[in-house]
Amino acid sequence: MRNHCMSEVETGNHIGGRWSTPVDTLPVVNPANGETIATVPRSGRETANAAVAAAKAAANAWAATPVFERAAMCMAIAAEIDAAREALAHTLSCEQGKVLAEALGEVAKAADGFRLAAELVKQMGGKTLPAEDPGKLVMTLRQPRGVYGVITPWNFPVNIPVEYLAPGIATGNTLVWVPAPSTALVACALMAVIEKAGLPAGVVNLVIGEGATVGDAVVVHPDVTAIAFTGSTATGQRIAERGAGKPLLLELGGNGPLIVFEDADLDAAAAAAAGGAFFNAGQVCAATGCVLAHASVVDRLCDKLVARAAEQMLGDPLHPATTMGPLNNAKVAAKVRAHVDDAVEQGARVLCGGRARPDLGSDLFFEPTVVRDVMPAMRLCREETFGPVVPVIAFQDEAQALELALQNDYGLSVGVFTQDIGRGIAMAKAIPAGIVNINAGTTWWEIHLPFGGGSGKKSGIGRLGGMHTLEAMTEIKMITVTLPG
Repeated sequence: MRNHCMSEVETGNHIGGRWSTPVDTLPVVNPANGETIATVPRSGRETANAAVAAAKAAANAWAATPVFERAAMCMAIAAEIDAAREALAHTLSCEQGKVLAEALGEVAKAADGFRLAAELVKQMGGKTLPAEDPGKLVMTLRQPRGVYGVITPWNFPVNIPVEYLAPGIATGNTLVWVPAPSTALVACALMAVIEKAGLPAGVVNLVIGEGATVGDAVVVHPDVTAIAFTGSTATGQRIAERGAGKPLLLELGGNGPLIVFEDADLDAAAAAAAGGAFFNAGQVCAATGCVLAHASVVDRLCDKLVARAAEQMLGDPLHPATTMGPLNNAKVAAKVRAHVDDAVEQGARVLCGGRARPDLGSDLFFEPTVVRDVMPAMRLCREETFGPVVPVIAFQDEAQALELALQNDYGLSVGVFTQDIGRGIAMAKAIPAGIVNINAGTTWWEIHLPFGGGSGKKSGIGRLGGMHTLEAMTEIKMITVTLPG
């Protein structure tokens, strides 16, 4: 495969408004061909501490900046993202592995995220509250939390950071951003765009390195007053322990079931299931984790899923005909392989796919896969596979469907396909997930809507999306006035 991806992006940490040249570096590898396209910093704890100091130094001035000026800055950043859309998407596709069309969509949505934050922050308000004491006027207002530590993953390395950066900037916080090192090249490109828009020095500080080092340093730093993280459940639990006592916004893993009843529109259900499993090669926290299909329709649904898989064109992410690129890294590829092998060893049948395709350029290409006769105890159903696999389980009746759904340890996003809306709503109320989409797939979401996990599950704390993120990144202050006389 010819390398289209040698980088011209300036790489380094960006702290206090300045780029720094790293002493030690990590390679950025194109997952489609295994070639190194750039290097990024392998920073230490002292660099993370310097970034926190820069954010703290900028905090008071940025918090005091009028809301409409902060909103205007978000709009300026959105305009710069729009102007750099093609370059950002090309870099994103090369280092993450998603197809260029998906990368272009992600960058466009990131610009929308800044515009949304700009509009919403101008509508945030407090309240006046009644008091038992007639001589008191009681009011509330929202203020920034201070220095926010933001740690982001590699699967959507432009849009997920923006889900925190845009609301954080708009609400007057300063931020220390630690991106996943495997997609830190596009993080540098996005930071350069933000800098070009004129954001004051120290409001956003970029620190690149291994999460166990720089991420941990940010989480435990006493001057970091709140933490936001998107990533695996295991890492999120560790962050919650290390950052105990600080406000946490954690968007973690998922393995959401897509439940297909006997009266469902099977074409729509198959399209949703396949779309949720094959988009971004299945590397989506709200991906189709498992399909629960009524026994009377499971054969027809499996046929339709296999047909959908056959429509996928696996290959070079930059080629216009490609619809699915490689997995991002060897660890994820090994997990996908292990999950499929575990299912087969326990009696499941692979209807299509199930193989790596190194002939396409690297060991990270994995065929779109449909697996039938899956059982709840298999790893495909118990864990987050994070790959292009659709596991299918048959159920006999509504009670069994609900029982299977309730066995899921995750509680992020669920889909229910049925023409009986009453049944769909009853299922939605009974399943402890943050999102239940009736007659839509598990991945359906819009950026102004609440996104997050159900309580008591492994999918996180709090809600992203629209005003929900702005509220999470601010705190309520009550002010009372004793009235004269």
